[in-house]
Amino acid sequence: MKKRSSSRGSPDTAATATAETNDMNQSSTVKSGASSAPTTPTKTRAAASTTTGNNVKPKPEEIAETFLVVNERPVDDISLDFFYKPHTITLLAVSVLAVMYFAFVRDEGNFEENIWSGILCVVFFFLIISVLAFPNGPFTRPHPAVWRILFGCSVLYLMALQFLMFQNHKTIMNIFYWLDPKLKDFHINMDKEYGVNCSDVSFERVKGHLDVFAWGHFLGWAFKAVLIRHMGILWAISIMWEITEITFAHLLPNFVECWWDALILDVLICNGLGIWVGLKICKMLEMREYKWASIKDISSTSGKIKRAVLQFTPESWTAIRWLDPKSTAMRFAAVIQLVIFWQVTELNTFFLKHIFEMPPDHYIVIGRLVFVGLFVAPSVRQYYTYVTDTRCKRVGTQCWVYGAIMVSEAILCIKNGKELFERTQAINIVIWLTVQVLISVAFVYGCILWQRMMDKRKTSKNQPSPVKKLKSQESKESKVFFNILTFDLDFTSNWQSIAQKIPKTQRQED
Repeated sequence: MKKRSSSRGSPDTAATATAETNDMNQSSTVKSGASSAPTTPTKTRAAASTTTGNNVKPKPEEIAETFLVVNERPVDDISLDFFYKPHTITLLAVSVLAVMYFAFVRDEGNFEENIWSGILCVVFFFLIISVLAFPNGPFTRPHPAVWRILFGCSVLYLMALQFLMFQNHKTIMNIFYWLDPKLKDFHINMDKEYGVNCSDVSFERVKGHLDVFAWGHFLGWAFKAVLIRHMGILWAISIMWEITEITFAHLLPNFVECWWDALILDVLICNGLGIWVGLKICKMLEMREYKWASIKDISSTSGKIKRAVLQFTPESWTAIRWLDPKSTAMRFAAVIQLVIFWQVTELNTFFLKHIFEMPPDHYIVIGRLVFVGLFVAPSVRQYYTYVTDTRCKRVGTQCWVYGAIMVSEAILCIKNGKELFERTQAINIVIWLTVQVLISVAFVYGCILWQRMMDKRKTSKNQPSPVKKLKSQESKESKVFFNILTFDLDFTSNWQSIAQKIPKTQRQED
């Protein structure tokens, strides 16, 4: 029998990078089309009701339930009770026994290994506490514990950033050298030239640029499309990022690119194809019918394996609508803020590995990218609910922590990159900020105008034109006249047939 999870130990967490988005009113059987509107009351609808005088405020119970769903979504259906029952005593016993074993058995002769083992033990217990106490956010697949552990990792990362913020550059580099001594031999070559001989465009040179970083561009933008699911916002971020690279090219030499590399390979091919593939995936997931059978009700072994694999896919998929033709000013500003914050997150990636001198394929750089990609999924979902749903009065916990991480990384870059930022051209930064705001406003407002035009087309298609109305009215009148005429003819013919049946003598008497 399927049950609904109400305890902390019984959630069921969401797919990794697929950024599952569960509608708060949906159950385990959901089908949502691509053109379906949001089921939750949006900010624009609330504004419309205010102007008409019907300002219905959401009840406190609705506000609390909405925040609970977006911040700690319960599992709607539980197939295997064992995986969703709290096992706190068992977990405590196993954790203590494991720590006791390693504390007494391991060799304590090496000072650095002792420090490293102590740090790992602290992280281990902190993640266990995060499973017991932290919220899982808006996702429940494959299990809530996965998203609670991810949230615990984000809190640890935020604490590490706060610690590094009060260290100088030399101390931070010594910490990285302790983690990986090979970093001592790596230094960024500032004399290397990028974007040279741009007039030399050949097939071999273009093919040489399609390396692993090009595939990273493509996969990254496909993932962003799955998260944001709005073509206008995605293209705004893509174009604005190329402008960002031009603006900061005097600080980061690898931002210097040839025109055909930036416009054709990056924007059109890698970014454009990634956006197209990501939105196609979203379309497929929106049109899919979600019917989840319990693994205990499946008889075949292959069916059980397939159901176990599908546990790592979204439970449901809801159509996203960031903008509305009647969007309020706050919603308009919130979407612009999302676009700008995305640029800051991308910039942090490049400045961190440049200031602290790490190769692009280093495990710290790759690990941070994977971590930020996973953690941004519930953050975007919580931000979307906060922006569009009138019943959500505060931002989710994951979104709050992600905002703190983004700002902390930016502060860490500015503090430890003083020599780099001393060469900053102030006019470039002012122009960059102005262009960012203008392009964001233009794209967002253009999306609103486009939505208005599409809505007008839909209404015009549903409503017949005056000529069609006149023709339909004429056809109705002619049909009525034809029915009357038919009735008269039928009545006359019936009367004549009755008269023929009456004997002739009787007719004469009459």
